[in-house]
Amino acid sequence: MRLITLFLALFAGTAIAQETPPNIVLILSDDQSWTDYSFMGHEHIETPHLDKLAKRSAVFTRGYVPTALCRPSLMTLATGLYVHQHKTSGNDPTPIKNMAPRGGKKGKGKGKGKTAGPTPEQQEAAKTYADLREKLISHVDQHPTIPRVLGEKGYLSHQSGKWWEGSYKRGGFTHGMTRGHPEPGGRHGDDGLKIGRTGMEPVTNFIDMAVAEKKPFYMWYAPFLPHTPHNPPERLFKKYKDKGVESDHVARYYAMCEWFDETCGQLLQMIDEQGHRENTLVVYVCDNGWIQDPDRNGYAPRSKQTPYEGGIRTPIMFRWPGKIPPAERDELASSIDIFPTILAATNSAVPEGLPGLN
Repeated sequence: MRLITLFLALFAGTAIAQETPPNIVLILSDDQSWTDYSFMGHEHIETPHLDKLAKRSAVFTRGYVPTALCRPSLMTLATGLYVHQHKTSGNDPTPIKNMAPRGGKKGKGKGKGKTAGPTPEQQEAAKTYADLREKLISHVDQHPTIPRVLGEKGYLSHQSGKWWEGSYKRGGFTHGMTRGHPEPGGRHGDDGLKIGRTGMEPVTNFIDMAVAEKKPFYMWYAPFLPHTPHNPPERLFKKYKDKGVESDHVARYYAMCEWFDETCGQLLQMIDEQGHRENTLVVYVCDNGWIQDPDRNGYAPRSKQTPYEGGIRTPIMFRWPGKIPPAERDELASSIDIFPTILAATNSAVPEGLPGLN
């Protein structure tokens, strides 16, 4: 990250002197291989909007995340810490024996087949599991996060997409889509998971509000894409089948990658058309890898949940016109470097103990 350090140092005076600090947009792909972009040389997948972003960015093609699993990787991006520091090492607590199955317990004898309520043992197990879930979520309360630190400088912040840590407020966001407890509606994002798949209105409204209030903004844009379910628009699925992709599973995954790219294009176009490009640092990274199994709806070996490049490698991009020169970089970079780099760009104090490099 030496290139970025140099240019942030050169322009530090400019950043301080600006009436409005730079906006920050963090774009997070979800379950995508480091090879699966046209700017990274994929022979089939088309990602024109991310290609354009890459041409205008410092692109670290040898970027890595510390873990090949969603929640721990996202916690690293939120806190700038390794897993052994933020303590969130898995997606969920260990299941509890005697937990009620979804839908309750089937009745016996007369009325067999009807759903009965959970037994006392199942109720107790469910309470224990909820307590363990809350303990896991509470890890985010114990560390500085990007929105908390930026909030001290007057930033508004917005969470959309995947977010495991309860309500968006638990992460320090001023605005967001994920409700969390006591009505979670899901384990990793509830309403937030609609972004991208069903439109971009919450993001658009947030940017409009921040501009109206003359506040700098931080955006966590983590759409549930190209993550399963692989249910792309039919036009994109047909496109890749027409390209000669034999496996339906692979064609659907390729289509999901392009669908994700389209939503990124909508977001970046919105920022550019409203005149925010020059004063916005855009950061791109993927939470972990994914190699599509051609024979089933799942990932192949040596991809997600493994320490191989198919699980932990990702392009990492930084676009900040006039501050960071566009270039393809072959230095090693890590997602732990994103937090301190954002803090340097906003002239914010760096919390003690961050292992990453600006």
